[in-house]
Amino acid sequence: MSTPQEIARTAAEAADSKKAQDVAVIDVTGKSDVCDCIVVATVANNPQAHAVMDAVEEAVRTGCGVKPLSVEGRDGMSWVLIDYGPVVVHVFKPEQRAFYRIENLWADAPRIEI
Repeated sequence: MSTPQEIARTAAEAADSKKAQDVAVIDVTGKSDVCDCIVVATVANNPQAHAVMDAVEEAVRTGCGVKPLSVEGRDGMSWVLIDYGPVVVHVFKPEQRAFYRIENLWADAPRIEI
């Protein structure tokens, strides 16, 4: 069984492989009641968002043996959330990432290198 950190790193590397920008992995273990790790990535357009989502889901499924519990936001594609339970992946367009500033909410949490 993969750890949340391994799942997050796998998801981040998959997003990076599809040229997502500013990919960040935040370890919120012990700081959040919702999850242990947050992955944040920025995409330029809908086709790239689809490519990143597909790559993340495939990499995590094959590399970690985990399927998402849910995927939200596929319709609008400005903010997609892939929920793996202990890991939540956010795929944003630039405007939404700047607006929600997820990294600022967790500024005191450590980052995981990818």
